[in-house]
Amino acid sequence: MRHRTKKSILVAGGAGFVGSHLCDSLLAAGNRVICVDSLLTGSPNNILPLRNNPDFIFIEHDICKEPEIGEPVDQVYNLACPASPPFYQADPIHTMMTSVAGTGNLLRLAERHGATFLQASTSEVYGDPEEHPQREDYWGHVNCTGPRACYDEGKRAAEALCFDSFRAGHVDARVVRIFNTYGPRMQPNDGRIVSNFVVQALRGEPLTIYGNGEQTRSFCYISDLIDGLIRLMNVQRNASLPVNLGNPGEFTVLELAEMILTMIPTRSTVIHKPLPTDDPQRRRPDISRAKQLLRWEPKVPLVEGLAHTIAWFSATLAEKSPAHKKGRRRLPLDHSACLTAGAR
Repeated sequence: MRHRTKKSILVAGGAGFVGSHLCDSLLAAGNRVICVDSLLTGSPNNILPLRNNPDFIFIEHDICKEPEIGEPVDQVYNLACPASPPFYQADPIHTMMTSVAGTGNLLRLAERHGATFLQASTSEVYGDPEEHPQREDYWGHVNCTGPRACYDEGKRAAEALCFDSFRAGHVDARVVRIFNTYGPRMQPNDGRIVSNFVVQALRGEPLTIYGNGEQTRSFCYISDLIDGLIRLMNVQRNASLPVNLGNPGEFTVLELAEMILTMIPTRSTVIHKPLPTDDPQRRRPDISRAKQLLRWEPKVPLVEGLAHTIAWFSATLAEKSPAHKKGRRRLPLDHSACLTAGAR
């Protein structure tokens, strides 16, 4: 055991939507946090409030090259990978290598430090599922050569690396399969359904539904997900199996659109466009394992989480409006408190 009063925790992808919320929670619990992010899809604004915290370090770095950490590390969370189709399809080869080479690099780092490792996988490993709801022992129905394969297959390969490392006795590696998550700090242009609908409604634009809108999704609010991630990292016994984290409440895309239209004063209507290739028709997690192993289940109902998300997007879009920007100087990120991969 290390004789230190606080844990030193590395969060890869820590400037992203999920990663930045995780950094917040870990710091609030009294830990030291090393945030590693290439800022390819992460945002400096997400971690701006943390820059003056003496227990927070930011390293701008792509995990496709192994980061050099000059201090002990107790835990490693790997959330580093674009997670929305427009972003991960923009450079599919890099997306695949982030999941495969990047995960391998972080597993080696965790092994050297004797750190516990948590891999953020995804419900996309189930593909367009033929089993409903999806249990962790379902092997999935994935098109391994389609346009989504860089993400789906990359995450499946990352899971294999984690479990092989665990079985070989190298790393205490845990794997979480994350279902649709939403909340503040989502990017307006990330192409996810909640952010798309909310931004379109706030701008008075038509809400774009792909297909007939009868496909289903399950939406988990960010605070519930973060609670589950931390519980899985800290549970004493490794489950030796992946764990679903998501909200089992199931809604059609059309139901979500109608709910948002009732919550936002808008002239927006609904339009339909063709369904993208390999888009899943049904998605709902079986969270029995999380309930039993972690004593975890989501607490925030969709209508409450949407209210927080809408309020955040409303404020964010207002700040980006020309009228708001006029005469206002933006404060830059203070890089003096940051490290780079080459500065130790």
